[in-house]
Amino acid sequence: MRLVEKDGGFDLVLAGRTLVRHRPNAPFAFVGRGEPDIQMGRGHFGIEDYVSARVPLAHATFAQDGDAWVVALAASASEPAALSLRIASHAGQTTLTPKAADASINRLWLRFEAEPDEHIWGGGEQMSYFDLRGRRFPLWTSEPGVGRDKSTLITFQADQRNHGGGDYYTTYFPQPTYISSAHYALHVETTAYSVFDFRHAGFHEIETWAIPDEIALWARGSFIDIVRALSDRFGRQPPLPQWVLKGAIVGLKDGDNSFTRLETFAAADTAISGIWCEDWVGVRETSFGKRLFWDWKWNPERYPGLDSKIGELEADGVRFLGYINPYLCIDGSLYPVAAEAGYLVKRLDADEPYVVDFGEFESGMVDFTNPDAAAWFEEAVIGRNMLDFGLSGWMADFGEYLPADVRLHNGQDGMLAHNAWPTLWGEVNARAVAARGKTGEILFFMRSGFTGVQRHCPLLWAGDQSVDFTRHDGLPSVVCAALSSGLLGNAFHHSDIGGYTSLFGNVRTAELLQRWTEMAAFTAVMRSHEGNRPAQNLQLDQDPEVLAHFARMTRIYRHLSPYLDALSQEAAATGLPVQRPLFLHFEDDRKTYDIQTAYLYGPDLLIAPVMAPEVREASVYLPAGARWTHVWSGQSFDGGAEASVAAPLGQPPVFARQGSAHGSLFDALASL
Repeated sequence: MRLVEKDGGFDLVLAGRTLVRHRPNAPFAFVGRGEPDIQMGRGHFGIEDYVSARVPLAHATFAQDGDAWVVALAASASEPAALSLRIASHAGQTTLTPKAADASINRLWLRFEAEPDEHIWGGGEQMSYFDLRGRRFPLWTSEPGVGRDKSTLITFQADQRNHGGGDYYTTYFPQPTYISSAHYALHVETTAYSVFDFRHAGFHEIETWAIPDEIALWARGSFIDIVRALSDRFGRQPPLPQWVLKGAIVGLKDGDNSFTRLETFAAADTAISGIWCEDWVGVRETSFGKRLFWDWKWNPERYPGLDSKIGELEADGVRFLGYINPYLCIDGSLYPVAAEAGYLVKRLDADEPYVVDFGEFESGMVDFTNPDAAAWFEEAVIGRNMLDFGLSGWMADFGEYLPADVRLHNGQDGMLAHNAWPTLWGEVNARAVAARGKTGEILFFMRSGFTGVQRHCPLLWAGDQSVDFTRHDGLPSVVCAALSSGLLGNAFHHSDIGGYTSLFGNVRTAELLQRWTEMAAFTAVMRSHEGNRPAQNLQLDQDPEVLAHFARMTRIYRHLSPYLDALSQEAAATGLPVQRPLFLHFEDDRKTYDIQTAYLYGPDLLIAPVMAPEVREASVYLPAGARWTHVWSGQSFDGGAEASVAAPLGQPPVFARQGSAHGSLFDALASL
């Protein structure tokens, strides 16, 4: 890192590249004041900001502090500094630490140099656009919405119903971190609402609604080394449990009949590692569909004899998984216990729990900033009711609903606590598992996230996709989600096979189920879901052809388990994700930089899922620098060009890199 005084300003140069160019007529930093207005409805947020001041800091003075530089920034030479910036490098990381002179300053804008042909990735788990360049991305955890495309009817209908349509940037898992094709990464250490704006040709603008703790920069010689550096910072996950590599986790929510239906899957020669019954706690019917009863304990009326059934299943090699989230329904047994003990998030205007409408039922939120509340939830709820009961995993749902107008035990402002909540939720689950000595054996999975959740959450899932092929909310969004989150240290990602959300007459087709299954066979975990309206949507076991197809793909997943196990061990050691963008191993081929419709499954398999209906042929770009074999036909192709192949149901475009140590494993795929 070098700081160069120049033309009345300065340049910050990192590994030979100018990242900051500050001049009096083109300042790097702006400070200001704003008044936010946040409205929430069922996890969807309306966010407005009245900016009363935005001041360019044109004048810079410099001082050295040991090995660090301290830059004082003021509006003019005649005015006092409004912002100081301490710039230092240590152990391969450059850190900019801002400090405002006035506590009333609550807005900061920083501009970093952009290149004309630069690509940008990251921003957490982005579901619409893998390359962020040319767009603006607010970073605030929320429900993504239904449709997420303002040009579509389904998004319009969801907006009309409850402002629930979302947009291209809405996500469960934002993170103020990006990676540049110029071989550097930037991270803003803050939980405040922030915005990454990549629309300008000459600069990237970072906006935060609080002065961040720091801005961290890494420059590395390869994208792989950047991913490793970020994983060092944010944390890593343990390897996948060995039991999950044996097959699919079959999702059924049919009460005791789920086990009878599981026998149908077994009879079709499905490779099964587990059965996931989210309705183990009971259900309630709503206009949205079948919802769960949020009182986290076994419901014996819906699952009689489950306490013994779990052991019988495990003896047969099948694990049982359930469901939990951080809320307690007010008509359940746990809510009054938590309320009496003072364990719930409270209202700002009254000494009573903050109750949230979740759609025809209400719930309170456990206050995880209260150490006693967190310990109670970890031990009494997760520990005794789930782990001691015999569950091997669960969906750790939600985490993105914390309103901004709350009163928390630790006194933190809700505007700062909101984005931090998913990480707290992940930490509560991880501590509960660790307390029973089962880290790496229990598999829970989350949809919400923020900076640091990587250290706690062993598996991401993409959330509630629509049951269709649409780019912004259907099957294609899952690939984008896996690639963007994977670069930031989330090594293991998966999705609901067939999607989840069925609204406004949008229902699953057999082809959608089959194509989603094909993709899932080449991810970290295969798991099916019956969706929010099971009775209105095709299920895997209702169509013999669909079930046979699913069973075969689970056997392919199981066949590849030695390869996946190797990837899992590598992820735990290095942070490299299982699903990787093509450029991660082929960075000299710039044609790979904006591809989000294909991915590398580890370094040696290229997967291009069929993500549109009625497609039976595919043209796939193969990266330059390798020769590739189409696993179903055995045909060879040179990299650096598109390969056209047949893609019937059951044969998604899959290519093996020639020379792989796992070549014999890949060669056998065609005969399964």
